Amino acid sequence: MPRAGSGGPSGLSTSAQGEVGMDKGVPEEHEVVYDWNLHGRAPERRVRLMDETLRDGIQGPSVVDPTAEQKRQIVRLLAATGVHHTDIGLPGAGPRAVADVTMLAELIRDERLPIVPCCAARTIAADIEPILRISEKTGVEIEVMAFLGASPIRLYTEGWDEALLETRTRAAVRLAKSAGLPCTFVTEDTTRSHPATLRRLFVAAIEEGADGLCLCDTVGHSDEVGVVSLIRFTRELIRGLGTATRIDWHGHSDRGLGLSNALAAKHAGVDRVHGCVLGVGERVGNTQLDLLMVNLKLAGQHDGDLSRLGELVDLVGRATGMGIPVNYPVFGQDAFRTGTGVHAAAVIKAINKGADWLADRVYSGVPASWFGRRQEIEIGHMAGDSNILFWLKQRGIEADPAVVAAIRERAKASNRVLTEAEVRAAIASAAVV
Repeated sequence: MPRAGSGGPSGLSTSAQGEVGMDKGVPEEHEVVYDWNLHGRAPERRVRLMDETLRDGIQGPSVVDPTAEQKRQIVRLLAATGVHHTDIGLPGAGPRAVADVTMLAELIRDERLPIVPCCAARTIAADIEPILRISEKTGVEIEVMAFLGASPIRLYTEGWDEALLETRTRAAVRLAKSAGLPCTFVTEDTTRSHPATLRRLFVAAIEEGADGLCLCDTVGHSDEVGVVSLIRFTRELIRGLGTATRIDWHGHSDRGLGLSNALAAKHAGVDRVHGCVLGVGERVGNTQLDLLMVNLKLAGQHDGDLSRLGELVDLVGRATGMGIPVNYPVFGQDAFRTGTGVHAAAVIKAINKGADWLADRVYSGVPASWFGRRQEIEIGHMAGDSNILFWLKQRGIEADPAVVAAIRERAKASNRVLTEAEVRAAIASAAVV
């Protein structure tokens, strides 16, 4: 990783100033990149990651429920990329959900995947008991994520009162713990809930043995200030009770803040962060788990091998029918693709210096190769000859001046990047002439 050294105005470390560009071999990355992200940052605790793609994620109104085999492969890839926990469903929803949850629990058991399963449940016995039965049948310990709406607006709408909520909280946690399963108490709409209500419910859950409390930004209401304030409140409450209760963060992206709020929650000291691959989920979706993993990896705070993360994102895009926007960070079609002459020329010069990492960094804040992607150079109306020469070289085509001129003419007359067929048509026209 780049380090925060004592660089001068150029942003280079002192040892590299005056040397970069000279014939002294390829420099180390920290000699040509000054990382302000690491400047003055204190060491942070690492967080555990919880995937919600196959539960919260498939609740999106435009999401297609993946096939059984697709679900199995998604769980395999989650484990391969170092995700720690995965929500495998809500079996209280009916027989189909029970079958899927059982299948995925057996997959984790039989293939010994390094990922811990959990299941969502309302704070009612009818939702929790199917989890207990599946756990007993498969021999797999399944964490119970028992959720309950806690905000004043929800209480008013549902006709609930705090006494009812406390009764349901205690009964749900007690039922899960009596079966020997771990249990996290989840308050829906936590970010719009009154502190007195939260205190009453959190104390009840902890007294009944809850292993964790999950703070939810269910409707994407919160900003960073709200995230930090809520987590500080919860940490102080737990400290006052003298327990080691875990804190989870579960966010949505209605204001476009899902990822930034998740990172704020990490900085504020939560233990586990939830998300969905591609941010799929209800309305505009959840925190983008894949982008959270990218950011943790870049900060040196995720040890998993993310070279197959692109494969996971591609699979979820296909399996859910959601696809991937072309400009989606890191995994979109255009993430590492350029048709601009100046950008392409810099990438090509980096490649010619014999260092793949240099090409991955010179015009990119994210190294493509870490995440199963690569730099791509295209030919369009903003391209220079360097784009054309590189394109031809990659395909083993001789860069005859007439060919280069024909491609350049075709590109300058276009208002977009040329397709492979269009470039080859230009090559053919030059050969005819």
